Amino acid sequence: QLQLVESGGGSVEAGGTLTLSCAPAGYSYNDLCMGWFRQSPGKEREGVAAILSDGRMRVAESVKDRFTVSQGRTKNTLILRMTNLSPEDSGIYYCAAEVTACGFTPADFGYWGQGTQVNVSS
Repeated sequence: QLQLVESGGGSVEAGGTLTLSCAPAGYSYNDLCMGWFRQSPGKEREGVAAILSDGRMRVAESVKDRFTVSQGRTKNTLILRMTNLSPEDSGIYYCAAEVTACGFTPADFGYWGQGTQVNVSS
């Protein structure tokens, strides 16, 4: 079955930069919806950025001026570059994938990584 390998989380000071990577493993798919979601204590899981199977890119309005999403050299690998981080960006970031069409909501994704912690200090 499809597995998602996440990397790149860590701790940075406000204003710093982190780059997250998600690589599918264990199965081959021609088309995948791939996205990054995040969740902090007391808040619902929310979409951060995604690349749809037709190549369209989505980035949440709250972070679009600071975050960018791209495809890595490995097929379906999803890269999230986060700049000018603030404490409000802290949380667990989850990579997600779906083998069928998807929107920009967690309910549309059937495969999830274990999450990678992002901590931004003041």
